[in-house]
Amino acid sequence: MAVLFGLGFSSGLPLLLTAATLQAWLTSANATTGEIAAFASVGLAYTFKFAWAPLLDRYALPWLGRRRGWMITLQLGLLVAIAAMGALDPRTDAFVGLAIAVAILSASQDVVLDAYNADLLAPEERAAGAGVYVMGYRVAMLVAGSLALVLADQLPWRAVYAIMAATMVIGVIATLAAEEPVVRHPPRTLGAALVLPFHELFTRLGWRGAVTALAFASLYKFGDQFAQPLLQTFFQRGVGFSMTAIGTLNKAVGFAGTLVGAAVGGALVARHGVGRMLIVFGVLQATTNLLYLWLAADHSYTVFGVAVLVDNVANAMGTGAFVAYLMSLCSPAVSATQFALLTSLSSVGQRVFGPLSSQVQTAVGWSGFFVVTTLLAIPGLVLAGLLRRRTPVAPAPADQSS
Repeated sequence: MAVLFGLGFSSGLPLLLTAATLQAWLTSANATTGEIAAFASVGLAYTFKFAWAPLLDRYALPWLGRRRGWMITLQLGLLVAIAAMGALDPRTDAFVGLAIAVAILSASQDVVLDAYNADLLAPEERAAGAGVYVMGYRVAMLVAGSLALVLADQLPWRAVYAIMAATMVIGVIATLAAEEPVVRHPPRTLGAALVLPFHELFTRLGWRGAVTALAFASLYKFGDQFAQPLLQTFFQRGVGFSMTAIGTLNKAVGFAGTLVGAAVGGALVARHGVGRMLIVFGVLQATTNLLYLWLAADHSYTVFGVAVLVDNVANAMGTGAFVAYLMSLCSPAVSATQFALLTSLSSVGQRVFGPLSSQVQTAVGWSGFFVVTTLLAIPGLVLAGLLRRRTPVAPAPADQSS
């Protein structure tokens, strides 16, 4: 669990540096709302990471084992790329290219980390393990969000990104301390690594079950994902908070909410089962978006704190149950590709449709925007109800005859 916390930190840190923290940098550099929203596309690597995940299932680097060798290599690459990114002007092509490179390295790291978690955790450990991993992830978001924004009021962005890059050492230490999971029958050819994950999933779940699971992965977090590209801008321009206030209140209170949500969510999943909790947590994480309507009308710090706290509690609970369910769908032999496919689909609301968020916000205003994000959660809740009636078929060791 301690290792999972450190690996969660390693996963969460690069994400904000190409998302909310980058939004703050662009906002302070007087970029337009359209330009800021367009940067959501930088993270398309998170959506299409399944395309190269078979390479990470098939090939092992000559150090630390099949999973850990890739983990440490990608972490060191991120350390260098994040520091280099901070040294560039954010409105240049070179900066865009390096931001894309950071996103690709980060998405690749997520592929391996998700596979590691799925390979390592027993079914009864998944909810707790996902909760601890999310805690580490959110600590990194506190660092890359709260600390970075506070530092940005005092230091140039070059120094901020250099400091953030240095904290990737936490992930390196966790990787060195981790145990390498033993996986039976990994893919022996690239062809098997490309075909087997999809063949195994559709054979085990059936076509209807597999399509329903893939649609659920796409839509369960859609509303929250769609709101992400403009959330930082809403705090700065919509309600007029300083970066220091956002960094200290939003991120710190959000972190506290995540700790509570991860702990409570893990306990409730263990007690009541993942199927029922997916529905309960899904309703909570959808309706908490409506708290930002309150904030749009009342710009007080009290309302800000309440909205952020409740929203993060609900999202941490929903994320823990969601990740535990996705783990249950994966076969250890090809978990990198299967989990990458499922988590890639879960980010389409931000990575694919995120650039449309500025058009929606312009058309309906900030209050209407958060109503829309709440309504966008309904299809995912319907699919969660359908999945509750289905018991996932336990993955079996993959046959490599193909």
